[in-house]
Amino acid sequence: MRYMLLIYANEAAMAAAPSDKTYEISAAYGAYTEALKKSGAWLAGDRLKPTQLATAVRTANGKTNVLDGPYADTKEQLAGFYMIEAEDADAAIAWAARCPGASAGTIEVRPIWEMTEYASQK
Repeated sequence: MRYMLLIYANEAAMAAAPSDKTYEISAAYGAYTEALKKSGAWLAGDRLKPTQLATAVRTANGKTNVLDGPYADTKEQLAGFYMIEAEDADAAIAWAARCPGASAGTIEVRPIWEMTEYASQK
């Protein structure tokens, strides 16, 4: 089953981190990504640019509303993701616990709703 590991972190704290700490975090993510790849669990993953570069789009009554910059005022922002293949939720949670972001932020583990599952429920 596929799972998304959504990495939430404090952007302000990340931006203010000294360069040696940033290097340490990058190295930890590199090792984590390699472990995922070697295990065969890794499907995709990337870091996201800061929320100030985000755009939120909503439509209502045929009108498109576009909002630039961060939409929600939260302590943690979506900073990146991994898409993994895991035997079950416990295995996905175990990978999330190993993610470097789990020690400073939150890793949301969410199963992917496969289109075949959705079609079979109609």
